[in-house]
Amino acid sequence: MASLAGHIKRLIIFKLCLGLVFLSGFFLMENKNYIISKSHKELLTPSTPCHAKTNVMFLKTHKTASSTVLNIMFRFAERYNLTVALPAGQLVHLGYPETFLAHFVEEFEAIGQNYNIMCNHLRFNPSEVQKVMASNTFYFSILRNPIFLLESSYVYYKNNAPAFRISKDVNEYLASPTKYYRPADYKENIYARNIMWFDFGYNNNAEDNKKYVHTVLKDIEQNFHLILIADYFDESMILLKHTLCWDLDDVIYFKLNSRSRDTVQTLTPESKEQIKVWCSLDWKLYLHFNQSFWRRIEETIGLEELEKEVNHLRTRQKELMETCLLDQKAVGKEHIKNKAFLPFQSGATNILGYNLKGDLDSRTLRTCQKMVMPELQYMSYLYAVQHPHKKRKPLGLPLLQTSFQEKMQLPTPS
Repeated sequence: MASLAGHIKRLIIFKLCLGLVFLSGFFLMENKNYIISKSHKELLTPSTPCHAKTNVMFLKTHKTASSTVLNIMFRFAERYNLTVALPAGQLVHLGYPETFLAHFVEEFEAIGQNYNIMCNHLRFNPSEVQKVMASNTFYFSILRNPIFLLESSYVYYKNNAPAFRISKDVNEYLASPTKYYRPADYKENIYARNIMWFDFGYNNNAEDNKKYVHTVLKDIEQNFHLILIADYFDESMILLKHTLCWDLDDVIYFKLNSRSRDTVQTLTPESKEQIKVWCSLDWKLYLHFNQSFWRRIEETIGLEELEKEVNHLRTRQKELMETCLLDQKAVGKEHIKNKAFLPFQSGATNILGYNLKGDLDSRTLRTCQKMVMPELQYMSYLYAVQHPHKKRKPLGLPLLQTSFQEKMQLPTPS
């Protein structure tokens, strides 16, 4: 009897264990099905669609390939029929080198905070820019290695900056910059020291101390969503495309405002090291945002995908050059056939331009014209489009706006 009772007891325990195993298996399968179902659902659910940002402020810094970016911005504005914050009175800059004020923008009093694109030269002043641009505006700028930047500035602004004008060449200037540079002449000499620091709205003659530099870098990080690097221009355009959710053709470009190689002055090793000291604020600005630039790429695109997209951009660029350009490359000022496309010439430079093919259909012609249009001419054209009731001025160009449009075969705005 005791044996039977023990057997029944063992049978009950066995069944209980079997039930627990079954139940645990059931819940395991349910959980597995839930995980599979959830994973499958996530795979089938499309990612949130990306919409192109159309409220964009570009801080155009000096001698940083920013004229090429400006052309990209102008073409994007035309594609989406956006309003550009152009300089009041048809000036070239938005009050530069004065610190920016909202009334420097054409018809600000009438248009208010309804501009979509701002990209002309200005000295950054966030509170005043915010009066012009919408609250959801995307802010970005571009920096360049100060070593190459200063050499380029020296040649381009040779006749403008007293510190450059009275020195023989860039190496002589850098051998003893304080001999030529007077901080009191900051408006004339801004190009001669820490020009990027100045463009961002800060004192380019400020003392370089760790706390001050750290504060400024944090300010810039708060004011700008993205800082590009001119030394990696194609990579910058891919990052910009991704960040703004633009198409590849929105960031395709022909290099503008570049100069002929024979005007480049060779820096000595001593001069290169001196620039890091003389323009130490710019140097620290560049180093900081060069690091954040590559970190941003690794976090959002990845180096392998970046390489693929850069190659795609260059292939598309080559296709357009073959379609548009007579010479397949930029040419010196003396070889530009249509003077309506002659870029503004400055200092000891020979600013290159382009010749278009003569057998282009009307639609292709317009696309090609916009891609090679120099900065001042494009500004003049957009001014006539946006402000047709204003009396037009030539902006210091070799041709009046009306004759420029005739030569460009562009419609004169009504």
